[in-house]
Amino acid sequence: MRLDLFLKATRLIARRTLAQKFCDAGMVSVNNSAAKSSREIKAGDKIEIKKGNRLTKVSVTQVPDKKQVSRQDAVNLYKIISEEVLHEDAPFEINLAAGEHNSEKADF
Repeated sequence: MRLDLFLKATRLIARRTLAQKFCDAGMVSVNNSAAKSSREIKAGDKIEIKKGNRLTKVSVTQVPDKKQVSRQDAVNLYKIISEEVLHEDAPFEINLAAGEHNSEKADF
């Protein structure tokens, strides 16, 4: 399954297009390397997502057979390794159209 579809199916990122923009902006990595949204995900992969001032690290436990997964099943597809606050006082915004980072607002 593609990375962007996995992020949407697991509800780690709300929409597939948003997941693609996070990948394009370099805010998602798989196994410690920057990942494109088209990257294939498999069980055992480690995913890091930078959302605003938070860094979430998860381990893929299972890859779903279909694109849509129930909310109850979604939480069983990954295990949270850690969640960190990077800089509490640093406001953050990503310009989703251009894939650029700006400081001021966060709309996630």
